[in-house]
Amino acid sequence: MVADPPKGDPKGLAAAEPIVNGVPVLVPKEDPDAAGGSSCSSWDQVRRCLRANLLVLLTVVAVVAGVALGLGMSAASDAVALDPSRMVAFAFPGELLLRMLRMIILPLVVCSLIGGAASLDPSALGRLGAWALLFFLVTTLLASALGVSLALALQPGAAFAATNASAGVDPAQEQAPSKEVLDSFLDLLRNIFPSNLVSAAFRSYSTTYVKRDFNGTKMNEPVGGEVEGMNILGLVVFAIVFGVCLRKLGPEGELLIRFFNSFNDATMVLVSWIMWYAPVGILFLVASKIVEMEDIGMLFSGLGKYILCCLLGHAIHGLLVLPLIYFLLTRKNPYRFLWGITSALATAFGTSSSSATLPLMMKCVEKNGVSKHISRFILPIGATVNMDGAALFQCVAAVFIAQLNQQHLDFVKIITILVTATASSVGAAGIPAGGVLTLAIILEAVNLPVDISLILAVDWLVDRSCTVLNVEGDAFGAGLLQHYVDRTKCQSSVPELINVKSESSVAPLPVPIEEGNPLLKSYSRPAGDADTFEKESVM
Repeated sequence: MVADPPKGDPKGLAAAEPIVNGVPVLVPKEDPDAAGGSSCSSWDQVRRCLRANLLVLLTVVAVVAGVALGLGMSAASDAVALDPSRMVAFAFPGELLLRMLRMIILPLVVCSLIGGAASLDPSALGRLGAWALLFFLVTTLLASALGVSLALALQPGAAFAATNASAGVDPAQEQAPSKEVLDSFLDLLRNIFPSNLVSAAFRSYSTTYVKRDFNGTKMNEPVGGEVEGMNILGLVVFAIVFGVCLRKLGPEGELLIRFFNSFNDATMVLVSWIMWYAPVGILFLVASKIVEMEDIGMLFSGLGKYILCCLLGHAIHGLLVLPLIYFLLTRKNPYRFLWGITSALATAFGTSSSSATLPLMMKCVEKNGVSKHISRFILPIGATVNMDGAALFQCVAAVFIAQLNQQHLDFVKIITILVTATASSVGAAGIPAGGVLTLAIILEAVNLPVDISLILAVDWLVDRSCTVLNVEGDAFGAGLLQHYVDRTKCQSSVPELINVKSESSVAPLPVPIEEGNPLLKSYSRPAGDADTFEKESVM
């Protein structure tokens, strides 16, 4: 007599590989916690916590060691003077880190944006997805504008600029003629549509002026040409449009989409390897920067103003802007909703990863009254597309670096920073230190030097605040989408979202049907027929 297969594993049992008389054998699961004592399990938890945060700990240790090394060499500068050649050799490990980060910009931009744009199917997202994407786009733009405004108002790098100006640094920059607004706007449009994608990887279009005599008067004649510097804006626009075109191809474009997704995954593995070298590079970058500075107190005050600018911007956007948008659209108390996701926000601060916080955030927003199909629809999209905190931090850092290098940001450059910060958030990596990579993209877009040594020194702190704001924006987006569904009483919204969700989880659904049909038929037949039928199902 053949035993009936179980409908599911009982609690504490699991199907073993050996089969006896054609029937899977059930063996009890071993409880790993019961084997060891409580002290052993607590020690294992500490080890797991240290292992999970090892990179952060190494980065903090590298910053402290770099500060100590730089201060020690500055104090002993009279006894052990570093000539320029020795200074270059001393800063060489940090230079390697910056070169590796710049190396990864091109594949990161192209692959992540193509994969991110191709994953957003407008026909599958429907009206609800369009509203969600519009909310994410508007909040990211507001965060970027807030970051630029705070950096221009507080001027965290103004002290460095004043010191460099008094020392007479870059006098040629003062003589450079300012570009007309019309020419700057036309250059922006020309760079959006590059004439050659290959040359856009290392050159961009810029207008310069040549003095010519016109009717006896000298006037500046605009002369356009290619200059050194990656045309990031053109590559970003092309990658997004190309990803949408691949999605429009349907099944014919899936192969190329999988290629770019695999390329992006390999790029992120390379990024993780680079980040393990980051503590070594940060140590020498911080130490060399302190040795170069004449006023060490001004360095720390400038970094303190930069950190204050980022944290203040995150607080304003997270505690005022996002709750105000939620209140205006729903007429509900936003802080009650915010109180319900505090555990997820604490996890985001601890892990510094929006992707790692995603499961807990789903549970929190569902307890706040958001339907399960809405939370599982909008939160994964938000973890990929919505990067309010990263956009704000990148804009503050770009203005900070421009002030360090005494480069004036005109209106067109500010618009370029806003557009690039918003566009580069599509498909950005939801991992620790992911915003530093897109910061290098923004600096290349406005022709600023990719000298992010000071940014890397404090990124371990600022990045956690960025992650908190990112996941908070995702949660408010889910709450607004739930309110939209409740208000419109749209019956077709639920199956529409279920269809979107089933695209990624359609494989497990037919399994119970295939396993259940033979069993149902066997119970309606005599015992002899059931015996033979059971053997056929096992085969």
